Amino acid sequence: MNASAPAPAKQAFLFDMDGTIVDNMAFHTQAWLAFFERQGHVLDAEAFFRDTAGRQGQEILTHYLGAEIDHAALLLEKEVVYRELYGPHLAAVAGFGQLISSARASGVALVVGTAAAEDNIAFTLDGLDLRHRFDAIVGAGDVARGKPSPDVFLKGAQLAGALPENCIVFEDAPLGVEAARRAGMRAVVLTTTLPAEAFAQFDNVIAIVPDFSALGVETLFASVAPALAPHHQ
Repeated sequence: MNASAPAPAKQAFLFDMDGTIVDNMAFHTQAWLAFFERQGHVLDAEAFFRDTAGRQGQEILTHYLGAEIDHAALLLEKEVVYRELYGPHLAAVAGFGQLISSARASGVALVVGTAAAEDNIAFTLDGLDLRHRFDAIVGAGDVARGKPSPDVFLKGAQLAGALPENCIVFEDAPLGVEAARRAGMRAVVLTTTLPAEAFAQFDNVIAIVPDFSALGVETLFASVAPALAPHHQ
């Protein structure tokens, strides 16, 4: 009797949310800068994004205002400003719906891995009626450290039942691409916020695109071999 062929390895797409599923980072940055200006800090927008994109809100507040503050109240204050600014513009990046439909038809697990807290996840994913499309959602409340720690992507892969080498991360920020690299995962960069040149130093980037429209599931996974060695930190 012939032995049955082994089951194919589980594959997964892991999506950052802000700046990736939705093109909203300019609004987040605008809200943060307005918030910090009221706290007496005048910050440069480009430097702020470079230093903070992918980090959890509590980490950002601690960096600029110290640990001895009421994080919850201050984060709520910032989020109110953000939602007022971005709410009328809430929309998924072009091609996103088609890509995840194709991935689902191909048996690829779908995961969100974001530094956002649950209320912001709800604002975005429920506002777009996308929550039910994902197999797992990992946010700030699920891991202790934000990006560039690989924790959010490693937990997402675990929940999806996929090994890191069989995962592709979609990101818009260098800290997120670095988190994918440390997890041993390949990354697709979306230039919603930064130009392609900002990602030149990364050896795990397999594509740099303006949106999801030209991406195909089979083509992406054909680009992931050989596997990267993880760089856990």
